[in-house]
Amino acid sequence: MSDHVERLEKKIAQANAELASVQAAVSAAELQMSTFASTVMSKDGSVEATVGAQGELTGLRFLDGKYRSMSPSQLADAVLDTVQEARSHHARAVRDLFEPLTRPSATMPELPGLEIDWDRIVGPAADELPEGPGARSANDRLRDEINEDDDMADRASRRR
Repeated sequence: MSDHVERLEKKIAQANAELASVQAAVSAAELQMSTFASTVMSKDGSVEATVGAQGELTGLRFLDGKYRSMSPSQLADAVLDTVQEARSHHARAVRDLFEPLTRPSATMPELPGLEIDWDRIVGPAADELPEGPGARSANDRLRDEINEDDDMADRASRRR
């Protein structure tokens, strides 16, 4: 019976050590995330977007005056695409950082990995894909509105 108690006490000590290790890893990851920022430049080099710890837009720069020769819809596309790319980069970095914590314990396979609330950690960046088949993101809807405005402006200028 005492052999059974010793094995049980050893398992409990192992579990406590594993828990302490996971807590330390979570704290370190959260600290790293609190200062995280991701900056991405548009493909054409006209826009630079920076997102912060939860994927929120923290900076937007228009580079080298290239925006002056762009139509409103081109500029809107460059901004929206660059912000989305920065958010996607951010979400991938966060998943890479926290993913090891979602795996079962190597030393104690009966301990499952952590369930991560990605929405809490990365905020809006967790919603990279539209919900449901055929759903459209807010960026898609905004881009359509801008293009409609451009089309109306083009038709009005042709009438003159």
